[in-house]
Amino acid sequence: MVSAKVMVKNPSGLHLRPAGVLCEEALRFKSKISLKHQHSVVNGKSVLSVLGACIKTNSEIELICEGEDEEEALATIRTLIENGLGEEI
Repeated sequence: MVSAKVMVKNPSGLHLRPAGVLCEEALRFKSKISLKHQHSVVNGKSVLSVLGACIKTNSEIELICEGEDEEEALATIRTLIENGLGEEI
């Protein structure tokens, strides 16, 4: 298991479009991918779970990856979030 904290910089937080981008990328990996925000841990491969976490702009989340490709998954998804998930930040 590997994990890292990352700041969500998207102006509107993780709304539908960036959540979809995150989950689409997460689905490429075999590892279990979770997002920890405040007191909840959600499935990083489920758009509804990510939306339900209500992650706002400037929120710190912890990415948790567990499985055979965990290192690559963590690095890829962390970079994606840091770069705004396809949105201008």
